[in-house]
Amino acid sequence: MFRSRLLASALAASALGLGLCVDPSPALAGTAQPQPSAQSEARPEPSLVVTIVVDQLSANLFNQYRSRFTGGLKTLADQGMVSINGYQTHGVTVTCAGHSTVLTGAHPARSGIPANDWIDTTTGKTTYCLAAPQNTLAHGRNTDNGPVGPEQLAASTLGDWLKAVSPQSRVYGVSGKDRGAINLAGHKADGAFWLTDNFGFTTYVEPGQSAQARLAPVAALNARMIDRFTRTPPSWTYSNAACRRLDGQWTIAGQTFDSRVPPADFRLDNSPILDELTIEGAIELLDSRQLGRRGVTDMLGVSLSATDRIGHSYGTQGPEMCEQMLRLDAALGVFLDKLSTIPGGAVVVLTADHGGSDFPERSAVEGYPDAGRVDRALQPRVNAALKARFGLEADPLVSSAGGFVIVDKDHKSLAEPLRSQVLAAAIELLNGEPQVAMAVARDELLAEPIPASDNPEELSLRERLRLSAVAGRSPDILRAWQPGLTGQGRVGGAISSHGSPWDYDRRVPIVFWWPGAEGQERFLPMRTIDIAPTLANLIGVKPDAPIDGRCMDLPQFAKGRCEAK
Repeated sequence: MFRSRLLASALAASALGLGLCVDPSPALAGTAQPQPSAQSEARPEPSLVVTIVVDQLSANLFNQYRSRFTGGLKTLADQGMVSINGYQTHGVTVTCAGHSTVLTGAHPARSGIPANDWIDTTTGKTTYCLAAPQNTLAHGRNTDNGPVGPEQLAASTLGDWLKAVSPQSRVYGVSGKDRGAINLAGHKADGAFWLTDNFGFTTYVEPGQSAQARLAPVAALNARMIDRFTRTPPSWTYSNAACRRLDGQWTIAGQTFDSRVPPADFRLDNSPILDELTIEGAIELLDSRQLGRRGVTDMLGVSLSATDRIGHSYGTQGPEMCEQMLRLDAALGVFLDKLSTIPGGAVVVLTADHGGSDFPERSAVEGYPDAGRVDRALQPRVNAALKARFGLEADPLVSSAGGFVIVDKDHKSLAEPLRSQVLAAAIELLNGEPQVAMAVARDELLAEPIPASDNPEELSLRERLRLSAVAGRSPDILRAWQPGLTGQGRVGGAISSHGSPWDYDRRVPIVFWWPGAEGQERFLPMRTIDIAPTLANLIGVKPDAPIDGRCMDLPQFAKGRCEAK
């Protein structure tokens, strides 16, 4: 078990006991907002930009708990500019792809990150979305996802645009996952840190760099964490009585799942402690690197992974997620209080990389009869038909990155013309399955232009999948299950998931906030790809290449009005 993170839970818990953000009087929903004054229009550029991505925080989940928030999420919801119709516009809604959109302003089709990993059919090997074999890991062990770095990310980020015009600016990312930290930090970052077992915060080391130097910004924190763990092991108990009422017992794949806190298989990675430690890491970077306090604009990306880990392991409608939402709210209250002390002013945006839904066994009981799991026999049935038709020895259809690849026994691409023949037959068979909403060839999608997504609610299913299609990385066949369906589950593993093109996986909160902001809600759709150009306008930088997003007006800033197209 990860000793350094365990110890840090004690400090996180004590920090949360210091107090929460003051509960402001929220603006009444639907009331007219005051026009920005001349004083607010003269507001200088913020000295710190903070991007918070809560992994798997669907708009549904945010709205479900909104009335119960008392800490940081309440501050953001009451004082911030809230888009209640925020969207990840693409169709394969997973962590690496979703994170890649937030600060690039680019759909996955342009960012080059269609999924968390994919099968390279030229080698037969699986490639991680941020694989960088030339690098090493600072903690000295080839763990986690192996050597990583930003090279697979084809688009530049807001941090890259800032560093190009202000090299003295500092750009950092921190997360429970490498793909959260690195996607937000970008190519030219000063550091990207994530939590790893038996060490603390680690990072990647490029050739010629020193692991000690790369870890310097978090070295003191790592030492304190290890010391605390030796004295105070972590634990997860109920902190909110209302959550206890959600206890229940469910049968999943013939196994009994006891939904309660602490879970029977308690692990720090699957608990609220993970986010509390990540926020502690963010505060450490604020202090050790003096972010926002040096007369230039700095950036900090914070990706919080616990909501995703808890959602996969325990679902979204039980006591585990209830505790996570309320503890995350409290931890963010401490963080926003810290940001309020930045003398030059900070601007914060909060969003998510994708949404998610509960495990289907509970959803079906709670009134959603279409909730269910994909037939285990579907893929074997299609493979059997393909093998019989083409005289193949090995299964040609292998799952990969939101679809299927057509491969030989070594997971390499079949030779032409056999590949195209099997591909066409597989698509026909898949589209004949009642659980499949659409199966379409990647190359067919790539031949079509990237669709305009200004109105993400009106994108067709095919257009959503097109926004996820990347040459050489996306599978040969992109597929979408019917709404409400998810893959197979296993108690002790993942029992619920995401990744679909349906709105419960695409809709996410998007909130802009700064100390002293006045609450405002916008009902028209906003996309995560609009975040980077909006922030770029606030700090006076420009993208270095075409992007898919557009700048959105935030009129309480001096540069709140976007430039005319």
